[in-house]
Amino acid sequence: MLFDNTHHKHPDQRRRYALYELAYTFVDFSAAILFIIGSVMFFSDEWTYTGTWLFVIGSICFALKPTIRITREIHMIAKGRADAVADNLNKDENNG
Repeated sequence: MLFDNTHHKHPDQRRRYALYELAYTFVDFSAAILFIIGSVMFFSDEWTYTGTWLFVIGSICFALKPTIRITREIHMIAKGRADAVADNLNKDENNG
């Protein structure tokens, strides 16, 4: 429930929120692909070095996910949408 669009009525807010969602999904997908390819590369000694670098880059992608989330939340608070951030935090607590 990270990207719940029910809090955004204005088209600009919806577009901005959609861009954050797209970035989050892209980073998540990239990390997964990098880890899969890196894992396959570990089957060969010749590709282990490159596979290790893919793991490092994938790990950076995983670190970007909470960075995107906190950036989105700070942006929402700055735009006067602290209630939406609080609602999302409550949903996360109830789902976790």
